[in-house]
Amino acid sequence: MGRGVSHIVPRIPGEPIHLRPATELAERVLLPGDPGRALAVARELLDSPLMFNTRRGLWGYTGRAPDGEQVTIQSTGMGGPSAAIVVEELIELGARTVIRIGTCGSLVPELRLGELVPAGEALAEDGASRALGADGRVRADERLTAALAREAARAPATIASADLFYDPRDDVQDEWRLAGAVAVEMEAAAVLRVAELRGVAAGCLLGVTDELAGDRVRMDDEELEALGVRLGEVALAALRTR
Repeated sequence: MGRGVSHIVPRIPGEPIHLRPATELAERVLLPGDPGRALAVARELLDSPLMFNTRRGLWGYTGRAPDGEQVTIQSTGMGGPSAAIVVEELIELGARTVIRIGTCGSLVPELRLGELVPAGEALAEDGASRALGADGRVRADERLTAALAREAARAPATIASADLFYDPRDDVQDEWRLAGAVAVEMEAAAVLRVAELRGVAAGCLLGVTDELAGDRVRMDDEELEALGVRLGEVALAALRTR
């Protein structure tokens, strides 16, 4: 048999394929999924933010954080594949610390709308992290997680990362609960796994926007935007104190 054709495109240092930097990238990066949330966090929390990226609708901004140091806020889009691409290219450009600041659905009744969840590990229930070699669980950077937990005033938790927002499987949430997960989202495992492979520190801080234990309850848009900014505040504080 002949040799197979590789589907991996070689990375070219300084020339990302999907992001088009319009200003400098900071070594510290916050990663919301939603481009609109990236804009809100940058507008509310950064001094004189400049547009970092607009390509593919993945808005990103670089500005000065309250601690006086530069931070980039870069959206990842929805799901592990998109998040993995963004994190790979950010690391290639010089990112050294990344924190996913995202939303999640709670799997346990005691975790209510608006509460913050620092993730110590993610169940790799998504295809992207598993394709990258994740075996069961992916752990966040311990020091960064400790700082996020301290600022959020909550112990680190196990979460599940999945591919489907509308999941038709009846028993899958019970399986995640049995494995120790208290919440589910779509990007953390891929973000953590790429960072692990590339040798950079990565953490994850989530905000509960949906209650899934029982009848589904969802936060309204105004509350969701405020929660996104709160996630940014706590993540920036953790970067300052870690």
